[in-house]
Amino acid sequence: MQKTQAVASLGQHRLMLPAWVKAALSANDRLKVYLTVLQAAASHAAHPHRDVPDLSKEIAAAGLNTAWLHELAAVARRVDEDLYVPDLPRLVKCVADDLTTMARPVLETISVGDELHRRVQHRLEWLVGLAADRLTDRQIHDLTHGHRGEGDSLHLLVMDLHKKINKVCGDLASEVIAGANVWDLLPQDSLRVEAFMRGLNRTSILKFDHPGLDTAATRDGERLLIQNDIGTNDAHVLVIQVAAHAITLTYSDLHRIRLEFFQVLLEPFGAKWSGLESRTSADLNDGAAYSVSTAQFDCADDAAVEAALEGIGSRIVFLIDWNRARKRLQAFVEKEDAIAILAEVARLDIGHRAWLQVGGERLIFAAMQAAGDGAFRIGDRLDEIVGVADAHAFLVAVMRLACDALRRGQPAALVADETRMLLAQHVRQRTSELDLLAEHASYCQALAQAVSDGLAHGAERSGKAAKELAARSKAWERKADHLVMQARDKAERHPRWRPVARLIEQSDDVADALEEAAFLISLIADHHLKGWNEDVRKVLARLADTVLQATQDQVKALAIARTLGSHGESVDNDAFLGATWRVLQAERQCDAMLRDARRLILGAVQDAPSLMLANDLASTLELASDHLLAAAYALRELAFDKAGVRG
Repeated sequence: MQKTQAVASLGQHRLMLPAWVKAALSANDRLKVYLTVLQAAASHAAHPHRDVPDLSKEIAAAGLNTAWLHELAAVARRVDEDLYVPDLPRLVKCVADDLTTMARPVLETISVGDELHRRVQHRLEWLVGLAADRLTDRQIHDLTHGHRGEGDSLHLLVMDLHKKINKVCGDLASEVIAGANVWDLLPQDSLRVEAFMRGLNRTSILKFDHPGLDTAATRDGERLLIQNDIGTNDAHVLVIQVAAHAITLTYSDLHRIRLEFFQVLLEPFGAKWSGLESRTSADLNDGAAYSVSTAQFDCADDAAVEAALEGIGSRIVFLIDWNRARKRLQAFVEKEDAIAILAEVARLDIGHRAWLQVGGERLIFAAMQAAGDGAFRIGDRLDEIVGVADAHAFLVAVMRLACDALRRGQPAALVADETRMLLAQHVRQRTSELDLLAEHASYCQALAQAVSDGLAHGAERSGKAAKELAARSKAWERKADHLVMQARDKAERHPRWRPVARLIEQSDDVADALEEAAFLISLIADHHLKGWNEDVRKVLARLADTVLQATQDQVKALAIARTLGSHGESVDNDAFLGATWRVLQAERQCDAMLRDARRLILGAVQDAPSLMLANDLASTLELASDHLLAAAYALRELAFDKAGVRG
């Protein structure tokens, strides 16, 4: 009889609880691996053409280096409507044994009539009744699903037992180190637990009134075990094993996307993750089965181990309510941007819990409603109105406001007021309309630059160069057209975009004229240069260069328009007027240059096609300057009206 059995036989079960808890925690690790292997087997049998996942790291971390378990997923296949598993009896026995081991410390501390007693007994009897070598889809579901409300499962039972074990750990603890319940530690273990708790305690305040982050630690043979329950989610558990200078972290989560987020959080601390999270298949349990992944930290010395443990501890709080925060943020930004915002507030040690606690999405919706002037309408998303970058910055700022307020004991109403003021500032400063115009103007400048460079370097003398110029110009003109369509679409939804749509349509006449000029150069290069001399080339090049300067001034005017009405108003107004005035001067210069060009062309070119094309090119460049002037006047009206400035 083993010593543990002897003590138990004397009725001193309480004395055996620490040993039983250690065994239960190890059994929990093994049970998770068994369920993962079973899921992999079902997925591989359903899709035999896919590679069998490599679960060696997970199996090794649970101490299960047995050949049959490594091979189980590969040999499984579908037979009729069932999953055929040759080693199913061995797997079922292992599951039953570890379920018994895991349940023991829990069942010893609760009354016989407790529901857990009944569930454990029922599941053990159910396992005995399974067929020798195959499972139905329903049986796989009853083993692996993790959804409350879909009936009990082995997975749910394991999660509930684990939760109870955490409570038993707290009751058992012979010592508390920085808030962690610990027992049976060696002297060197205390420093490592302290390091983990140092990181945890530094950021744990950011969970505010949310429960969770309870930590337990003990020694199991050559390993230090540290466990954190994170939050209230049953499947949301983190277990750390430390042996010598190696750390193995096993993390389980119902949400694969949060697991991937946690992987990124821990990479700066040296985490090397297994790919297990990618093997939670949507084909199983409607994609709801929990995901498990393992990270390895190979540390050089004790100091590196403690630094890694501190880093791990400091990041855990940012997992609490993470999925809820992500979903709330997606009402305002795209999914990827929501995750980026959560990563940013984690990096800044702000977190998202304070924002959720003071109202979350309600704060933002209320601020949008209060923005006034038809800035937002029902169904509008924040990033569509103020832009992706501004939406990101605003939401991070609101989370900082919420965090600072709660840490100072300030009321949620103050955060709501500050959020409204902050959004009003972003809406006033945001020039998404002008951004669209500026992007369009940059295409016009690119077109003018290409035409000017083409004439300066003799593109009309090279068929290849001229064709390339025409092709590039056409591509830019199409992109400019796409911006026009965007503006029209926005104008249909928001009245404030209508002046912008009209202005960008005027500006698009510039792009059309410049693209036509590039096309004419390609026609001229097709053997229609008869009679061209240096004077003709120079006057056309000067005409193109003047148009280029006008497009550059238009770009400058748009850049200045962003700041009209803010600090330094008179200086900005003068600069804006100066840029638009230079566009006017350019148009007048182009008028005179067109007359000069026609006179030179008529005197030098006698060939009819060459004469026609040279004249058309000069006229088209002058036409571009006319459209630029119209666009500059329209921009002046729009910018001054927007800023409340009299022009």
